Amino acid sequence: MDDSLVAMLMMCFWAFLFIGVPLIGIVGGRVNEYRHFKSLERREAEAHDLIVTQIKSFPAAIPGQQPPTLIYAETVIASDYLKTFLAAIRGIFGGEVRSFQKMQDRARRESLLRLIDSARQQGYNAICNVRLETADVGGGAMTRGKQANPMAAILASATAYHASTAE
Repeated sequence: MDDSLVAMLMMCFWAFLFIGVPLIGIVGGRVNEYRHFKSLERREAEAHDLIVTQIKSFPAAIPGQQPPTLIYAETVIASDYLKTFLAAIRGIFGGEVRSFQKMQDRARRESLLRLIDSARQQGYNAICNVRLETADVGGGAMTRGKQANPMAAILASATAYHASTAE
C-alpha cells in the first residue's frame, strides 16, 4: 500500500476519533434528552385529573374508602461523559451548569409522574404531602482516582387518598 494512502487513512481515523465520536455523543445525548422532555410533557398532560398537593392531610378525603397510604417513587438520571467534561470546564470559570439543572429537572418531573402512576395503580385519585428528596449519587464518588459521572437521584413520597371530585 502507498504510504500517502496509509497516512491519509490514519488522518481520517484520528479526525473521526476526535471530531466524529464527540459529535455522535452530543447529537445522541440531545436527542435522548429531547425525547424524554417530550414524554414528560405528554404524561403530565395525561395526569391533569389527579389532585396533587403539598398540604399535610387532604380535607376532601372520602371517609370509608380505602385508607390513605404512603406511596413513593425514585428516579436516577446520569450525565453523559461529554456533559460532565463540559461542566468541569464550566466549573473552572464558575457559573451555572445548565445541563445539570436540566438533568435534575428531568429526574424531579419523572419521579412525580411515577408517584402519580403508583397512586393510580392502587386506585387512588389524589395525593398530598408530596415530598422530594434529592441526592448526588455519582458526582462526589471517587473510584480508583477517577471521578464518576454525576447522577441526579430524586425520591418522591406522598400520601395517597380517595378524594371527592364534586364539580
